[in-house]
Amino acid sequence: MADSLPTEFDVIIIGTGLPESILAAACARSGQRVLHVDSRSYYGGNWASFTFSGLLSWLKECEQDSEAGDKSTAAWQNLIQDTEEAIALRGKDDTIRHVEVFCYASEDTGDSAEEIDALQKNPSLVASSTLTKPLDAACLSEETHSDSTSPEMPAKDTPQHDGEILPEVTDREETEVKEKDCGEKTCIHTVSDGAKDENKPVVEDNAGQPKRNRITYSQIVKEGRRFNIDLVSKLLYSQGSLIDLLIKSNVSRYAEFKNVTRILAFREGKVEQVPCSRADVFNSKELTMVEKRMLMKFLTFCLDYEQHPGEYQDFTQRPFSEYLKTQKLTPNLQHFILHSIAMTEPSCLTVDGLKATKHFLQCLGRYGNTPFLFPLYGQGEIPQCFCRMCAVFGGIYCLRHRVQCLVVDKESGRCEAVIDHFGQRISAKYFIVEDSYLSEDTCAGVQYEQISRAVLITDQSVLKADSDQQITMLTVPPAEPGARAVRVAELCSSTMTCMKDTYLVHLTCSSASTAREDLEPVVQELFTPYAETEIDEGDPPKPRLLWALYFNMRDSSGVSRSSYHGLPSNVYVCSGPDCGLGNEHAVKLAETLFQQIFPGEDFCPPPPNPEDIIFDGDDKQPEAPGTNTLIVAKLESSEGSQNLDSPGQHLQN
Repeated sequence: MADSLPTEFDVIIIGTGLPESILAAACARSGQRVLHVDSRSYYGGNWASFTFSGLLSWLKECEQDSEAGDKSTAAWQNLIQDTEEAIALRGKDDTIRHVEVFCYASEDTGDSAEEIDALQKNPSLVASSTLTKPLDAACLSEETHSDSTSPEMPAKDTPQHDGEILPEVTDREETEVKEKDCGEKTCIHTVSDGAKDENKPVVEDNAGQPKRNRITYSQIVKEGRRFNIDLVSKLLYSQGSLIDLLIKSNVSRYAEFKNVTRILAFREGKVEQVPCSRADVFNSKELTMVEKRMLMKFLTFCLDYEQHPGEYQDFTQRPFSEYLKTQKLTPNLQHFILHSIAMTEPSCLTVDGLKATKHFLQCLGRYGNTPFLFPLYGQGEIPQCFCRMCAVFGGIYCLRHRVQCLVVDKESGRCEAVIDHFGQRISAKYFIVEDSYLSEDTCAGVQYEQISRAVLITDQSVLKADSDQQITMLTVPPAEPGARAVRVAELCSSTMTCMKDTYLVHLTCSSASTAREDLEPVVQELFTPYAETEIDEGDPPKPRLLWALYFNMRDSSGVSRSSYHGLPSNVYVCSGPDCGLGNEHAVKLAETLFQQIFPGEDFCPPPPNPEDIIFDGDDKQPEAPGTNTLIVAKLESSEGSQNLDSPGQHLQN
């Protein structure tokens, strides 16, 4: 039980995000006694993945966190001795703001009364209104504030799939959520149900257009467990540091991956496929023969650009976009290279652009014809994989376990212990804390960036192909100078992140304003709200938008340790997710902190071979701990079978 934990550890880690989970695995692997706790009811923190019902519960928790204040410190102040002082930790999560939810899918009027009644009683569910208006007109309905009470937290976890732990959701009333300017706090507002009577079937009999399946909100709710919705959208570079760490530590056996099947570009209002490999370049119908030669020549140069510094030395302090204009590349090729291959901002320096292009090219061909992999069941699987490794090597885990304060010895200035919400004092040598747990006083001098996020459920892909099982990466360039590019990741049902006949679309960019203000123009450019009919029947229909969520997430990746006030020397801080596409920052942060704590120790070495383990007094060689629950890591080629039950390749060098 949590109230009978051991009173002494080597390392206490607060938060189960990716950097903390990697550190927990590394510490446990090096023989340290690790206690890994999280006040949340799920693994991953802001790196987590949720079912649809779980996401709605998370939204409700965000609303409650924004309204709740930190609890009184009187309960644990008497546990602090005269020679000690306490550093209080934050009692609420303040990293998510400006939450806005829209539902455009109609209710299924054909459902039986029993099914509708079951939906209303279902724990998950309904957190949005049935709107049939376009995004820019969706704010016209009358708004009322919700006065619903706080739902009780789940008492236990249930497996979502092999080995994964996700929280159950408690019963709650059906609520209908609509956007409103949320100011500087996270909030969800309700709206009166005046639009339901206006729902009408969408006309789908246009000549020459294939008929699309009608997806209703009731279907999304019923199939909610087929969704695994990431709070942060990232991909894994096939030659990136996270893949290397997964292979080195053998943590890759706990997860499965699929190739991103295509890279797209958005130019002049159209979505086009970007040729990545040599074969793609010469098979492309979008490029002329002259452009194909130009592109191959430039990409060949980028692979060993360091050997030819004279080619770019005059542009080392100038933007990469200016350098591309001098390379006899057409505007079409410049756009492809800048936004879909280098994936940099136009203001990026030339050397950084060349480095990014080289990295992209080096990642091609290792596991498929694009540089990226995506973990089945979502990004939230990766932190859990490292938590499993930590548990295998003796780490102790406690979810829903709040640490109220750090106890600091006044004379030495070092942190000696923590006090949890049971009033138990637990000692350790080192403490690792995720940034969101630090109090306002500790973070008073910190300036945070923000990430704008949108999560969409649509009924078809942004670019049709022979197969409907495409995993797509698209970069939408900034509409005006100074704006930020928007990264779009579109996931199909074979990634185990959405139900059949739907796509899960993630949009991400650095924040300039609220998430909706930053990302809605791109949503309007690529998608059509479900109930809107096509104005120009001659154009191919856009994917229909069924459901949308916007929110801003704190980006603490650029905060230095010196920005925090009053941290003891043996307390280390991990940042939350950054805005980058890959996971390099999280891996580098975890390795850097590990080397600071345990200089000279190997970082996440491979586990020992079970045959080499000798147990004293036991002639029979037992099975290695945890091997009976391992999930074989598979990797499916983009050209291979889509059957997830078929044998795949292990992640290996």
